Amino acid sequence: MIKKILVSQPKPTSDKSPYFEIEAKYNVEFTFHPFIKIEGLTPKEFRAQKIQILDYSAIVFNSRHAIDYFFTLCKEMRVALPEDMKYFSISETVARYIQKYIQYRKRKVFVGDTGKMPELVTIMAKHKNEKYLVPLSDVHNDDVAQMLDAKKLKHKECVMYRTVSNPYPADKPFDYDMVVLFTPAGVESLLKNFPDFQQGNTRLACFGPATLKAIEEAGLRCDLSAPTEQARSMTAAIEMYLEAENK
Repeated sequence: MIKKILVSQPKPTSDKSPYFEIEAKYNVEFTFHPFIKIEGLTPKEFRAQKIQILDYSAIVFNSRHAIDYFFTLCKEMRVALPEDMKYFSISETVARYIQKYIQYRKRKVFVGDTGKMPELVTIMAKHKNEKYLVPLSDVHNDDVAQMLDAKKLKHKECVMYRTVSNPYPADKPFDYDMVVLFTPAGVESLLKNFPDFQQGNTRLACFGPATLKAIEEAGLRCDLSAPTEQARSMTAAIEMYLEAENK
């Protein structure tokens, strides 16, 4: 019987989170601990890429992490961004986050319609004279560069932040009936935290095919995966699993 579930994400800030509803309904206890965390590069590490931010006229943001670490590095390196710098954002949500660092109305901000990179690249292609700088994580593929190359845009990708393992507290027991993982890096960090991990009766749940593949390649058993047609979210999948178990 599942009673204790570890979710490898930060604890929800809203009391209305589905996790808390599941707790009350099925008499289970959720513990939240991200197995990975994001940290920015130091100015020294960034300079090693030999990139001058002011050589570029437009910045491309595909996440709020990218915004945070871009503006943090600019501050630490005392880079004064010009008033005519343009910002291209993958979604309206990400674009609004830029206001945390700049006066939005005084800058030129362009937003993708669907939250997908191909749509944003279409907008960027209308500004062919720009030189684009794309802040990325250390874990990324070449998809963005290939899309920009296809449009013959001048661009440069750079690493500004990275994913690292987040240690599990040594003074807390690791005695969960289910562990919920969301990324391949989370799987890697689980095994780094517990190199002698023996799955036994511990159920592993995962979100996304890449995470599922990482679990299987680690020689572990995945007992629950999402999304599915019946459960588009991880919480919905967990609830369905608990419902079936309680019958």
